[in-house]
Formats: sequence, C-alpha cells, structure tokens
Amino acid sequence: MNDQNVPQVSIIVPCYNEQGTIQLLLDAIYEQDYSRSKIEVIIADGLSTDHTKEEISKFVLSHPDLNIRIIDNPKRIIPAGLNRAIKSAEGDIIIRLDAHSVPEPDYVTLCVSGLEKGKGDNIGGVWDIRPVEDFWQAKSISEAASHKFGVGDASYRYASEPQIVDTVPFGSFYRSLFDKIGLYDETLLTNEDYEFNVRLIKNGGKVWLDPRIRSVYYSRSTFSDLARQYWRYGYWKAQMIRRYPNTLRWRQAVPPLFVLSLGVLILFSVSFHFARILLMFEITIYLCLLLAAGIGVSTKKNNASALIGVPISIAIMHITWGCAFIWGLIKKP
Repeated sequence: MNDQNVPQVSIIVPCYNEQGTIQLLLDAIYEQDYSRSKIEVIIADGLSTDHTKEEISKFVLSHPDLNIRIIDNPKRIIPAGLNRAIKSAEGDIIIRLDAHSVPEPDYVTLCVSGLEKGKGDNIGGVWDIRPVEDFWQAKSISEAASHKFGVGDASYRYASEPQIVDTVPFGSFYRSLFDKIGLYDETLLTNEDYEFNVRLIKNGGKVWLDPRIRSVYYSRSTFSDLARQYWRYGYWKAQMIRRYPNTLRWRQAVPPLFVLSLGVLILFSVSFHFARILLMFEITIYLCLLLAAGIGVSTKKNNASALIGVPISIAIMHITWGCAFIWGLIKKP
C-alpha cells in the first residue's frame, strides 16, 4: 500500500484492568493490512490496578514499528477516555475499538474505504461474540448475546447485508465530525456510543453497517458479571431516553414492559384469580421461548450445557436490563 495515498488513522481504545485481553487487541491491530506507518494507537487507561500498562509497554518494546501511546484517564469512565484520546489523536480518521475486541485484518481498510466512498458518517460492522473462557457459563453467555431472542433486532449482532442502522458497536469517523457535533457525553457512563449516534442522525448524518467489517468481542464469563453488565446498560439507557424519548426501540422497550407486567400481575394475583391465570400463562410462554432458544443452540452447537445455560443467560439479560431501565426512569444519577 502506497503510504502517500492513504489517510492517517488514529485507533482509540478506552481500557481499565484489561491485562487478559489487551495483548489480543494489540496483536490484531499489528496484523492489519493497512499501512502500519499510517496507524497510531492511543490507549486511554483508567488508572488500571492490574498489569494492563505493563502488558502494553512490553508490546511497545517488541513492536517498535507501530505507534502506540498510553494516556491516563483520571475520570475512569469510558466517554472521558474516548474524549481524551480524540483530543490527543493526530489522524484524519478516528476508529474506536474496545479492549475486549479483536478486529479482523481488513478492519481498518474497510472502515477507511467506506468513509472515503461516502457510505456513512459513522461506519462499523458486526460483532462475532465469543467466550473469553472455555467454561459452560461463558460459552452460554456468548451464544445468548448473539441470539435474536436475547438481543432483538440489534443488527450488529448478526447482520449479513449492508444497511443504515441506528448504531454500531464501535465506529469510524472523520475527525471533523467531532468538530461538527461534539465529543462523547461524559454524563453517561454507558450508552455513550448510542447517544453520539443519535446526535449524528439528528444532524443529518448516517450510520452505516458493513457486515464485511468484523471483530471478535469477548463476552462476560459468569452470570454475575453478565447481570452487572446489563444492569448498567439498562440504567444508563433510561438516562439517555430521558433526553431523547423518541429514540426508544422496541427491542429496548420489551424487557421493562415484561418486568412491569410480571410485577402488576403478581400484585393483582393476590386478590384476583384471573390475574393468577394471566401470570401463569405469561411465565409459561416465556419459559417455553427460553427453552426453545436453549434447544436450538444446544442442537446447533452440539453442546448440552447450552440447554440450561442459554435460557439462564437470556433471562438474566432481559430481567436485569428491564429492572434497571425502570429504576433509571425513577432515579436520576
């Protein structure tokens, strides 16, 4: 690739205590088919307490031909880290990645090509979600996180056709876009990507998903970690909906409505027989759907543990997200 014909790219990565996966990300960036001399990597570290910085430093010493910089993120939240990295970036194009992600070798090339062809103002791709450990809970969670019953119509989990979408998990942008619509909102601890894309679309921009742009994303490894993750997602989604109520999608509305319906039916079933019947009917239908998802994954993957693990994972995702969303509407941060 002729260096004179390609734009400078800044890959920005927020991270905190990612010693287990940061090496995988850096290896993947190093193996990109884009000109290495035109890539800089800026890692905004939230004052990690593990060996993340040591792992990065070792990589820098052994790969001197890749420009990698570590900057501190004293606020220790993702949007603040992203903003500090953007302000430090020197590239014409910004590509946001995550310390849990591993981009395919043509990831940068395809992002840059899409931007240059005017496909969108924010261009991203599809997650290939994998377990971080070879453990039944971790494998079940990764299957649930890409199952349509688990995540609804989130196209970036399974899309096979290029399309306009409301968000992509990461993104690539011309640097000038941030001058036009601003940086990431640091009052949102999660959902900063979605909120940024809402502003982009409101300003006439377009979010484009190209399924050829792929990255591996390592999901949570235990049910407790999954519950904490989805509680955080649901709570901060509610805070965003306070500002942009017309951005609520059906996939986001169903879990809190389901939780509310269960609560109402449980309350009324104390006094009304009909409410008890409706409650049992709703629970039975939901359990059947969960079981069907488990059977489908178990059969397809020839994995008996998925029969139980996938339904548990999906139920945790739905219920914790739904409860957190309701709590977020009641209580401001």
